[in-house]
Amino acid sequence: MLARLIGLSLVLLAAALPAEAGRTLIVNAKGYMVEASGGVRRFAQLFIGEDGRVLAALPAGSAEPRLAAGDFRQDMKGRVLLPGLIDSHGHLMGLGLALRQLDLSKTGSLAEAQAEIRAAAARGGEWVVGRGWNQVRWGMAAFPTAADLDAATGNRPAWLVRVDGHAGWANSAALKAAGITRATRDPPGGRIVRDAAGNPTGVLVDRAMELVAARVPPPSPLEREKALEAALVHLASVGLTGFHDMGTTADDWTLLRAFGDEGRLTLRVTAYADGMEAVERIAPVRPTPWLYADRLRLQGVKLYADGALGSRGAWLKAPYADEPGTRGLRFHDDARLRNLASRGNFLGLQVAIHAIGDAANAQALDAFAELLPAYGPDLRNRIEHAQVLDPADFGRFAALSVIASMQPIHAPSDRVMAEARLGPDRLAGAYAWRSLRKAGARLAFGSDTPVEPANPFLGIHAAVTREDAEGNPPGGWRSDERLTLAQAIAGFTVDAAYAGRMEGRVGTLLPGAWADFIILDRDPFAIPPADLVHVRVLETWLAGRRVWVRPEGADPPRP
Repeated sequence: MLARLIGLSLVLLAAALPAEAGRTLIVNAKGYMVEASGGVRRFAQLFIGEDGRVLAALPAGSAEPRLAAGDFRQDMKGRVLLPGLIDSHGHLMGLGLALRQLDLSKTGSLAEAQAEIRAAAARGGEWVVGRGWNQVRWGMAAFPTAADLDAATGNRPAWLVRVDGHAGWANSAALKAAGITRATRDPPGGRIVRDAAGNPTGVLVDRAMELVAARVPPPSPLEREKALEAALVHLASVGLTGFHDMGTTADDWTLLRAFGDEGRLTLRVTAYADGMEAVERIAPVRPTPWLYADRLRLQGVKLYADGALGSRGAWLKAPYADEPGTRGLRFHDDARLRNLASRGNFLGLQVAIHAIGDAANAQALDAFAELLPAYGPDLRNRIEHAQVLDPADFGRFAALSVIASMQPIHAPSDRVMAEARLGPDRLAGAYAWRSLRKAGARLAFGSDTPVEPANPFLGIHAAVTREDAEGNPPGGWRSDERLTLAQAIAGFTVDAAYAGRMEGRVGTLLPGAWADFIILDRDPFAIPPADLVHVRVLETWLAGRRVWVRPEGADPPRP
């Protein structure tokens, strides 16, 4: 089914484009855009120049601009039009590979996961590879074990990455291939989960994952190309015209350049290199310029301060409520993190630090505070996730001009786990969008795909309701942190554009901006908030040209 949809969509990418030359006039649209001030502007016509930039967004009742031979006129017949949405934090190749690998994200029990793993193993291959498992969703207090995986895979090595990307599950054959024994030491910033006797159980957290991951055969160049192709189609199908790729490798960059050279890049990719080593291989002197008419740039560098909450790798100020013997994983001492960030800023790179726990967020803010006098606020350094904060740090984001890059969908997904990890008395700073915004922080929203589905309307729904797609918990989890619909959409448009240093060019449809927009099947401003999860994208346009049209009766494929 996925292959059929992708194949059909690719045909539509080529078949649905307006003429190469001339201007484009969109009429009879129900258009909305959220302005930087927070207001919502409505319009009915969108006039687009030959270069793919907006000439005018005109209100209802305006006379149509005069068209000439070769111009293109499209009647939207009253359908809803929004600026193209921007995912401020995702993993492009991770999504593409996940779309083509074993996906355990929907499994509700260990037994169900084992059945899917067993079926994947029966299809052959040197290794069984996949992602998406979540022991919390399975109702397990502890991680699964190598023995659990052996029961489904036999002697074929298997490596399955947890839903958050911060832990991996290996079977006995994979542990043997990696040479992991009781004597193997935990690497800095990583943990080998062990039983009471000290033996590895099969789960490796954060930087310990590389011990096994390094042994897994990498995807072939053709598989990587197919993965990027699948990711681009999927992202267009959910209304994304921009994407901040967090952790771009040199190989990823080479592939993105190839797609750009061939005219196949149907997405604006703002790339953040996977550490300073990747910077040295991609752009060792300065950020790249925007390439392919603002479709690709290496703009920043992604650094890590800690791991994830679900695998107890997030670095907390106080011990975990459900495992008092640990505070999580600190990836760098203060001097090391500060020096890495300083190297990035010295090169003119925007530094994006992954920080989930309150201790990690405080460390990242401390590093940025030391760098601010030397490099100023214009680089717009970022904290990725800002998931669990000490409320005393809310005001420091605005004071230090640090962007809070957050993923609203994490709140309903994580709430049960977060309550267990933190306890009820430490939730005041958790997933605190409204509090951060009230303190003056600039919020940029994303999905963290493939950790969560890429569909931004799921994130918008979560930001507005603090509920999951099934409406739980009724009234929203910690509902005082809900946002308005305009604020939520701003997080995926004008605020995301600001976070990517592209304000005025994307995220809006004002004159001079790129004509990146989407057509929806319903009006998000006229439906109950609970129905936001049902919004479907009908068309996606980039620079005034259609790049995706929904196949009749099809829903977007999900990772």
